[in-house]
Amino acid sequence: MVIAFSFFAFISGIALSSALAANSLKIGVMLPLTGRQAEFGRIQQKAVLMAAEEINAGGGVNGKKIEPIIADTKGHPDSGRAAIKKLIKQDNVLVIAGGFSSSATWATCSVAQQNRMPFVVTGAAADKITEQGWEYIFRLNQPVSERLDAVADFVSTINSVASEIRSVAIVYANSLRHAAHARQFFKNAGKLGLKPVIREHFETGTADFRPLLNRIKAKNPDLIYSVADNSEGAAMMVRQLKEMKLNLKLFVGDGNSFVQPEFAAHAGQAAEHIVSTAVWTPALPHRGADAFNQKFIAKYRTRPEHYGAEAYAAITVIADALKRTKVLAPKNIRDALAKTSLMTILGPVKFVSYNNKSQQNKLPALMLQWIDGKAEIVWPKHLATKKFVYPAPQ
Repeated sequence: MVIAFSFFAFISGIALSSALAANSLKIGVMLPLTGRQAEFGRIQQKAVLMAAEEINAGGGVNGKKIEPIIADTKGHPDSGRAAIKKLIKQDNVLVIAGGFSSSATWATCSVAQQNRMPFVVTGAAADKITEQGWEYIFRLNQPVSERLDAVADFVSTINSVASEIRSVAIVYANSLRHAAHARQFFKNAGKLGLKPVIREHFETGTADFRPLLNRIKAKNPDLIYSVADNSEGAAMMVRQLKEMKLNLKLFVGDGNSFVQPEFAAHAGQAAEHIVSTAVWTPALPHRGADAFNQKFIAKYRTRPEHYGAEAYAAITVIADALKRTKVLAPKNIRDALAKTSLMTILGPVKFVSYNNKSQQNKLPALMLQWIDGKAEIVWPKHLATKKFVYPAPQ
């Protein structure tokens, strides 16, 4: 047993020494580059490469260039486990970033923790990821529950003045991720004093929402909470809602589908005063946020969305930790990450413990509202670019 352990330690030492002797610092990056989530993974990949290019052009990290080693999780737990094991055992990376699908990220985080490999999560939002007490797992982005907390705070603010929003219709795209958001909102409705009067899903690609909207209209809710899977479908829903003249007090969309410019382009006037959750927008007053957005668009001819912003910030955070690490071993890098205090395009990054979470960056989730054709930040108040419009003109 002692001989086996000594041999393992010897081999591990050779691998680590090889990694450190190289002229570059290898950073593993876990992304879905194939499969249903590949569109988002490719945005993150572009942002990672852009961040690395900028850091290296500026002298790298203590004179060494960073080298992203990008692995495809395919958005699947088994593929993710295989990919991260290769990054750790064969590619000899020093630290890992990434994670989009919560199920795949959960699986890869477990492997990272077992191997004592620091992992900075950039997109997966399941609360449980930072609720395990895993000392090698850090997360930049907001957990899903905190997006729903933002909705709750926003609705409570309105009700503190008007006391008008008492019932809700919950509608969502038929997928595990969207269903989970809808289920969580349903559980929280009672805390808001909201009575759910309908909870239904719709299929991806739905073009005619009128049958669903007729059932909603019959229940006469004050609020519709919708989780859509693409901007065109989200736009179709609100256009038909406006045509049918539902007597709503508020419509809240959850996620990127309701804040993209394509949504406003497809929805037209029906987009006005629609409210949506968001985790990032280039309108945030954080230094470099808008500049990053413009550089990304100029370079790749597409918008980074929050996926790209999270990935870009992760590489910035890791580079900062590597600069502060005298001996580049995973444990030392982990300790440097734990002491991070850095302003990024996402906002301030500091990994803290609160409630059941550990090593979680605490950023506010946002509420955006379309006002005069622009998605404005209306919540939280200290970040608002406009005061929210309520009640919305009919």
